Amino acid sequence: MAFPDATGPGGGLPDFGGMDLQGMLGQAMQMQQQMVQAQQELENTIVSGSAGGGLVTAKVTGTGDLVGLEIKPEAADPEDTETLADLVIAAVRDARAASDKLASEKMGPLAGGGMPDLGNLGNLFG
Repeated sequence: MAFPDATGPGGGLPDFGGMDLQGMLGQAMQMQQQMVQAQQELENTIVSGSAGGGLVTAKVTGTGDLVGLEIKPEAADPEDTETLADLVIAAVRDARAASDKLASEKMGPLAGGGMPDLGNLGNLFG
C-alpha cells in the first residue's frame, strides 16, 4: 500500500486546514532558544543568602549550585559547632530561595507558558 505524499503542496509541511505549522514550528524553536539562553544566564549568575545577621553567607548560582560559603570568625565557636551548622544550613536555604526566585523570574514566562497555541491541531488526531 502506498502512502500519500505527507509533505503537502510545495514540499513543505502538510496542510492541516490552513494552519501555519511552519510558523508554529518557528515559534517553538524560538522558545527553545530563549529557554537555553535563560538557563545559561542562570548558570552564570551568583546570588547570596545569609544567616545570623551576616555571620554566615552562602553563594549559589541561579541554578542552585553552591559555589561559596563565608563564615565570619565569631561564628566559629569550637564549643558550639551545632549552632554553626544551623547557620550554614539557614544561609544555604536563604541563598537557594533567592536562586529559585531568580529562576522563576527568568524562566517563568518561558516554562509556564507551555507550547504555543496549536489551535485545532488536536482535533486532527482525536
